[in-house]
Amino acid sequence: MHTVQAIPAFTDNYVWMVGSSGSQAVAIIDPGEAGPVLRILSDSGLKVAAILLTHHHEDHVGGVGEILREHPAPVFGPEREGIPTVDHPLKGGDTVIVPELDLELDVIDVPGHTAGHVAYLGSRSAFVGDTLFAAGCGRIFEGTPGQMYTSLERLAALPPETVIYCAHEYTAANLRFALEVEPANEILANRLEDARTARSEGRPTVPFVLAEELETNPFLRCGEPEIKAVAEHRVGRSLDTDTDVFAVVRRWKDGWRG
Repeated sequence: MHTVQAIPAFTDNYVWMVGSSGSQAVAIIDPGEAGPVLRILSDSGLKVAAILLTHHHEDHVGGVGEILREHPAPVFGPEREGIPTVDHPLKGGDTVIVPELDLELDVIDVPGHTAGHVAYLGSRSAFVGDTLFAAGCGRIFEGTPGQMYTSLERLAALPPETVIYCAHEYTAANLRFALEVEPANEILANRLEDARTARSEGRPTVPFVLAEELETNPFLRCGEPEIKAVAEHRVGRSLDTDTDVFAVVRRWKDGWRG
């Protein structure tokens, strides 16, 4: 049985540590900061079997070199991103196998946030970096709205029970924005209260289950008539496709300061 532990980093990042019962080996996903990871490894006597990276941003890769100095291990990451520490470049359709953990993860391409962003899929889990957040999605820095929406559709098509591990604690703010997009969504309002309670008690709001996103995440709900209508009202014209709706909502979120 595999376990997944969230390691808080910086102010709102999460590094994910995947372990296996009966093994002292772990896989580390997106270690932007080394210190918190090294402390847990030292305190627990754990060994790094692999490091997995979703994209090249410094808050996801910045701790890799320091970790490798103490824990040499293979580093997997997207081949299109040119990350210097990656010695096992990957593309969609590849598979990562970590024998020490009996761990096998499928790789899918999810460009948009960055040009070569990848996600890692387990049997009932997905490590998605900055592509999909609880009630939100990543900013489009290097891709296009069409690429990003296609990537989100790819994730939305996973089994509803899939547990999503994203890399940031953005949930409460994302839910406040989502309520502006879809104010009549009672499930959204209840989810925001739950998120506020969790954060007030010092608990993370991630991971989350995909089924909940399909009911509350505006970026996965661009085909809903209510969201299409509010997006059309915002730009004062009709929108022909779900991708067009997504582009409007994403630009809205980019300038939102709620």
